[in-house]
Amino acid sequence: MSSAKNPGRFAGLLYLLTSIVGFFAMAYVPSKLIVHGNAAATASNIAASETLFRLGIAGELIGMAGFIFVALALYDLLKGVNRRHASLMVILIVVSVPIAFLNELNSIAALVLVRGADFLSIFEKPQRDALAMLFLNLHHYGFVVAEIFWGLWLFPLGLLVYRSRFLPRFLGVWLAIAGFAWLILSLTGVLLPQYQGKVDTYSQPAFFGELAFMFWLAIRGAKPSAVGAAASSSAVA
Repeated sequence: MSSAKNPGRFAGLLYLLTSIVGFFAMAYVPSKLIVHGNAAATASNIAASETLFRLGIAGELIGMAGFIFVALALYDLLKGVNRRHASLMVILIVVSVPIAFLNELNSIAALVLVRGADFLSIFEKPQRDALAMLFLNLHHYGFVVAEIFWGLWLFPLGLLVYRSRFLPRFLGVWLAIAGFAWLILSLTGVLLPQYQGKVDTYSQPAFFGELAFMFWLAIRGAKPSAVGAAASSSAVA
């Protein structure tokens, strides 16, 4: 089915694809390689599974680049509801992309340290392992920064979905709640990092709002009605 016939399904499938890549890179790969609090074990895992670690880096780059097209597809779907809010949605998610891209330099630095290039021979292996763990921790905090925008973009998206008339209103409310959850998680990571794990666990029901929205679009699709779009446009005017 073409994007012209059902732009909602096209956006949902694109959203699903980038989310799968993102889950692999940001959740699966770290769970297999990073041992929190143990720099030597983490370095050993990365050295033994360098290809997997590199795939994680590539996955994060591809996933974040792909999310630009997700935002544009959602803009195409929802611009008839309110063009200004749709533009704000795109801007907020696009701002997070260069943050995430630059953040991958921390992962690359960790990999260089683990491989132990010749110019690093001045450092002992435990020192290199500790430095690699430092860069991995900085990588984590890079995502803490990006999470602010991962939350902010959901507010205009939720409002657009709520007002759309061709998508369930509860999804718009759920997306807004997910936006608050992302912001709280990000601020917790900066202010009270010792509680970030608990906040992440308690926030999972809120984060499911994005999954519900994504699967709704991918399975059922959505197509703005000419009447609804015209009504929304006249309301904005």
